[in-house]
Amino acid sequence: MSVQNPVRESPAPAPTQHPTATSGASRAQHPGSPVDAPPASGGAGHRPSGARTPERTRRRRPLHLGSYATLLVATVVMALPLVWMVLASFKRPDELYSIPLQWLPQNLDLANYVQTTQSIPVGQLFLNSVGLTVVGSTLKLLLGLCCAYALVFLDFPFKRAVFVLVLFTLLIPQQITIIPNYTLVAQLGWLNTYQGILVPGLASAFGTFLFRQHFLSLPISILEAAELDGAGHWRKLWRFVVPLSYPTIAAVALVSVVAEWNDYLWPFLVTDDAEKMTLPVGLTLLQSVDGMNNWGVLMAATVLVTLPILIVFLFLQRRLVAGLTAGAVTG
Repeated sequence: MSVQNPVRESPAPAPTQHPTATSGASRAQHPGSPVDAPPASGGAGHRPSGARTPERTRRRRPLHLGSYATLLVATVVMALPLVWMVLASFKRPDELYSIPLQWLPQNLDLANYVQTTQSIPVGQLFLNSVGLTVVGSTLKLLLGLCCAYALVFLDFPFKRAVFVLVLFTLLIPQQITIIPNYTLVAQLGWLNTYQGILVPGLASAFGTFLFRQHFLSLPISILEAAELDGAGHWRKLWRFVVPLSYPTIAAVALVSVVAEWNDYLWPFLVTDDAEKMTLPVGLTLLQSVDGMNNWGVLMAATVLVTLPILIVFLFLQRRLVAGLTAGAVTG
């Protein structure tokens, strides 16, 4: 007789419960337990953003006040000579030399302006300055655009060396080139001529550099598409590059206009004829006519020189900042 060993059945293992589930069940059974309590708003682990607003405001307020105070002081320092120049142009000589100092004129007297127009040919000097400024600034823009386009979009030998040479000219003071330029102008017979004033300063390394930096940031795909359509370099420059460069062009134009209008040293050296002088150089004629400095007349003439370029700058100052910023994006 065979004996069969009975097989013991082992009990099934108890299902394991995850601690999270257990804690969840306990929370369900005891809804009022401290586990369900939300974290305190004042705890170290959480700080609402609104709680730091007064502190930030207290920290930023002195910075804002300091910035405004610095700007106010700088504005007063820069504007005070201009304000004094305008007020002095309406004063009589006894008011200018009075002690204590009188800021406001007793009467708005235009005698200084009348004497200025009678002492020097203001109309001719103004036309000379306007003509030389417009022509000189336009030629500087054209030459700067063409040179920068060649440095960016054309391939030719020693292109990088040419750009380094352009940068090097920015480091050379204008006074170093005065003697060779004067010798050349004298040999060409250009003394007391408009071309003698204009031609030596046509090359603008600043404009070329700024245009080049801006052209490097332009999308090359636009020019490639234009080239596929059969556009040459001249058409790509004026139909595609120039319309995308208006802020930079405005900045270079404004800088060139201010430089041409205020240029004094070079026109003073190559001209001694009042009919060919510019306004800044023409102010020296007031000293020769009067034999002594009549400061009221000089201030009136200086207002006539400063006012046009100041108006231009006030209207185009935003363009200047935008253009200089756009030119500084790409290194």
